[in-house]
Amino acid sequence: MNNRQSLQSSVIIFKWFILDAHLFNNCAMKKKLLFALLTTLSIKPFSQTIVNRDKEIDAMVKEVSADSLKSYIHQLVAFGTRNTLSTQSDAKRGIGAARIWVLNKLNDFGKQSNGRLTAFIDTVTYKADGRRVSRDIILGNVVATLKGTDPNDKRIFLISGHLDNMRTSPTDSIGDAPGANDDASGSAAVIECARIMSKHNFPATIIFVTVSGEEQGLLGANFMANKAKNENWSIEAVLNNDIIGSNNSNETNIINNTKIRVFSEGLSVLDTGRIAANIRNLGLENDGRARQLARYVKEIGERYVENIEVMMVYRNDRFLRGGDHTPYVQRGYAAVRLTEMNENFYHQHQNVRVENGIQYGDLPEFMDFEYLRKNTAVNLANLSNLAKAASIPEEVTIDVKKLGNSTFLYWKAPKTGKYKGFYVLMRETTSAVWQKKFFTEAMEIKLPYSKDNYFFAVQSVNEMGNESLPVVPAVGK
Repeated sequence: MNNRQSLQSSVIIFKWFILDAHLFNNCAMKKKLLFALLTTLSIKPFSQTIVNRDKEIDAMVKEVSADSLKSYIHQLVAFGTRNTLSTQSDAKRGIGAARIWVLNKLNDFGKQSNGRLTAFIDTVTYKADGRRVSRDIILGNVVATLKGTDPNDKRIFLISGHLDNMRTSPTDSIGDAPGANDDASGSAAVIECARIMSKHNFPATIIFVTVSGEEQGLLGANFMANKAKNENWSIEAVLNNDIIGSNNSNETNIINNTKIRVFSEGLSVLDTGRIAANIRNLGLENDGRARQLARYVKEIGERYVENIEVMMVYRNDRFLRGGDHTPYVQRGYAAVRLTEMNENFYHQHQNVRVENGIQYGDLPEFMDFEYLRKNTAVNLANLSNLAKAASIPEEVTIDVKKLGNSTFLYWKAPKTGKYKGFYVLMRETTSAVWQKKFFTEAMEIKLPYSKDNYFFAVQSVNEMGNESLPVVPAVGK
């Protein structure tokens, strides 16, 4: 209950006493009741806590600038085209020039990081495939790594957007393709998060990446996800941003800059055999790693960013479409896609033109930079909260030695990071989000709620209130 709700409840009670005061003939009794009521009115509203925010993260969120984001997008649009097949030798036009500009921006931010932020263009030769790549190309992702301050903390949190874009034809590398929203908006969010976060310290490592080849089949993301898997990167979460800067739709003509969608898969492709059987047996179809990350994104995003609602969508991506988080999902990482609430297909994958009185093309004038600011801030708040938190609690277990109407959970301490205690999360089986939190400093808890009726998870929390991702308990033997 928040302050306003507390005050409203007190006012309702106060009205009840006035209307029914005739029931109390004793004036002394009425005075006592009135005194008790006034005491409640003067104390209770101030005893309520609405939201606990980490002051450092709160300040970073406020630093996200719509003007900065707008300037990044106008510069990216100025390269004429960023098609993956476009020129890499022209200093002012094409994907090559765009990569170098992003690299220079990130290296500039590195100067304020005491050497912790370093950037480079990670390249590989991609052979013509006879589909969307008609000739051999140098595929390149711009990657900046903000190294964590704890040498024992191997966790990595990654934010991505795709730098490339396309006209109506994905292989048209010559004509102008502004790509303001798809996906300069996602790339701008990556750049802005790097600008702000490079000035701060985090125990865990954060990677900022703008990938190429998304429009050719998620080529850059596949290259990076495969590299991460082969080199055993400890990626805990991937936030992929694709088309996050416009507030209106064609056909339905809906305008809404107060919601953003987060797409997440329920089950991993790696959940097979006994793992899949256990998921079905316990009813955990909505508790995969990506789905847990989506819940986390919603809670933290709405905690720190005003006038935004993170709407979870129970799909890995939009209907019959895909994005750069998918290669990470396919390799078992927790990865989600953030995208605007209402897409406008007049301004996606379109040659710039006016046809039947309709302006087509992905132009900056169709963007809402305040909306983009909020969506970027959702990313920043989540990355910061994750990277500041201790690692997840280990070996979380639900005890099943005997039947009972209570639930006993126990676990071990996180491998890295300082922690104050743990939140035990609970929700009804039909609820999309966690509904209750129980704090404990111990590594076990017994709750008077039946495991038949609720799902549970445990997350570590530090002194500043930064929480790890939740861990669903395994069944005790």
